[in-house]
Amino acid sequence: MDLAQNSGGGSTLGILLPLVLIFAIFYFLILRPARNRQRQAVQVQNSVTPGSEVMTTSGLFAKVSSVEDDAVMLEVAPGVYSRYAKQAILRVITPDSRADGTAEHTEARTDQTTQRADENDPNT
Repeated sequence: MDLAQNSGGGSTLGILLPLVLIFAIFYFLILRPARNRQRQAVQVQNSVTPGSEVMTTSGLFAKVSSVEDDAVMLEVAPGVYSRYAKQAILRVITPDSRADGTAEHTEARTDQTTQRADENDPNT
């Protein structure tokens, strides 16, 4: 009988060990990275100051006009203001990242425009 009781304890460990491993994998692959992303998003939203350029979650680029507790006033175009929730701010655009990204985007767009103009030109 002692042999049967000892083997029963081993099967409990055999059942619990995979469950613990699944929980650990779930924590390290899903929960922990999500918590870090959320923490970074809150940092970005709290670092917004008037005058900084931001990109919203919908892709709108604007300049921050004023900051309230849970909202920001964005200047979309000169004299055009729109109120957004702070949670809608995806990132703050720094002058370095804007110069790099804008230059690449502008260069690619110029190449496409030139190519289309050449294709539509009846003289070539």
